[in-house]
Amino acid sequence: MAGHSKWANIKHRKAAVDAKRGKIFTRISKEITIATRLGGGDADTNPRLRLAVQNARASSMPRDNIERAIKRGTGELGGDALEEVRYEGYGPGGVAVIVEATTDNKNRTVPQIRAIFSKYDGNLGENNSVSWNFTQAGEVKLETDKSEVELFEIGIEAGADNAEMIEGGAVVTCAPDMLGNVGKAFEDAGLKVTEQKFVHLPNQTIEVTDLTLAKKLIKLLDAFDDNDDVQDVFNNAEIDDALLEGEL
Repeated sequence: MAGHSKWANIKHRKAAVDAKRGKIFTRISKEITIATRLGGGDADTNPRLRLAVQNARASSMPRDNIERAIKRGTGELGGDALEEVRYEGYGPGGVAVIVEATTDNKNRTVPQIRAIFSKYDGNLGENNSVSWNFTQAGEVKLETDKSEVELFEIGIEAGADNAEMIEGGAVVTCAPDMLGNVGKAFEDAGLKVTEQKFVHLPNQTIEVTDLTLAKKLIKLLDAFDDNDDVQDVFNNAEIDDALLEGEL
């Protein structure tokens, strides 16, 4: 998974230092509400909702929060309608960026996303301006001390394509339609699954070797992460850990 593991390491370290539990809960709640609205409130018959609820439990989200999010999706509780939107553009150095958001007001979200791109020498592009360079995949994050080989042996029959170690655990990727099977295989093996989601993996990457550029890019990605409407951000940067050693 070129371009994935190095940034995953950087992002994982940052998250471990300044994780914002409230922000995590908000993002998961939005996903639960959207999943419910699109596929109904029964997790047994709604795979997307089932994954969202599993992620909520893995993040120790209170049951009441989960139930409220489902009720918002079914219409039992009021609130503004949420809409999924995707923004694409380029960051500093020509790095391709995909921003996935869930918003109740696109007229608020669009200028915010555009402003973040502009602030860090990037620009918001048109639909499909960069997504052609990414492939959708399923991703399972684990807390484990097992090796890549051991993890792949567990997951291969369930449909896993690759396993890579990150600080404190591992990331396993698979085809999107195999995500549920792969996550279950690791749970059945007694491993702690911390997150299951769909991701966009770059087909071609850009190697970032300039420290100033790398730091500006990370500020851009962090700014997206801090935006209340943003659910996830993907990019095709290849940043070597050594370049940033002592800088983050």
